[in-house]
Amino acid sequence: MANIKLKDISTRAPKDWDKEETKAKTEGIIESLNELQNLLYAESKHAVLVVLQGMDASGKDGVIRKVFGALNPQGVQVHSFKAPTEEELSHDFLWRVHKAVPAKGSIQIFNRSHYEDVLITRVHKWIDEKTVKKRMKAINDFEQLLQEHNSTTILKFYLHISPEEQEQRLQERIHNPAKQWKYNEKDFEEAKLWDDYRAAYEDCFEQCNDVPWTIVPADQNWYKEYIIAHTLQKALEKLNMQYPGLKK
Repeated sequence: MANIKLKDISTRAPKDWDKEETKAKTEGIIESLNELQNLLYAESKHAVLVVLQGMDASGKDGVIRKVFGALNPQGVQVHSFKAPTEEELSHDFLWRVHKAVPAKGSIQIFNRSHYEDVLITRVHKWIDEKTVKKRMKAINDFEQLLQEHNSTTILKFYLHISPEEQEQRLQERIHNPAKQWKYNEKDFEEAKLWDDYRAAYEDCFEQCNDVPWTIVPADQNWYKEYIIAHTLQKALEKLNMQYPGLKK
């Protein structure tokens, strides 16, 4: 996915897509995912890692709730990566990540991920460019390790939101009582670094694409949910899973 420029990619669904028809398709896909996830859990030969990245208010929590909320919680886990603790900082940057990767039979969702260590750290210049390049190589090796040694399917999604939609959603966190718990004044400061974050993401798409990224238009939740659900469905179907027979 070399030379991807986010400014050239729409943040909205194609104009000929019907909202209600797409939502109905998504509901059907989620029913299929429920069976596929049960099959994944029963067979226990494969693991699935779903990476959700995007600017603040791009809708990562909503995707988790809408797409994965109906699945069996025994086989689906969510891990949110926040600022590293003192203990985590005393190890290599992937130490805390490796502890959270999925076991065979399960789906693990990263709400933000190991990519934060080449995004926010880079934008704020907490690490130098030499370290950025080394970390990107380590990330590629890490993802290859998961695929080759634990049969892990990795799906990486960038939730592509427009600055205008982000501003509206951040304002909702101030004025909507049901969303005020999400309010963080730092989000508005981070939004001022929009261009820097986009440049950092575009470099990730180019340098860390051994496992390809899916750019998901995220201004409209119904379309975003469809794209992610559909991509996950196709990935699980490709595993050609079978229920194990009676144990002898």
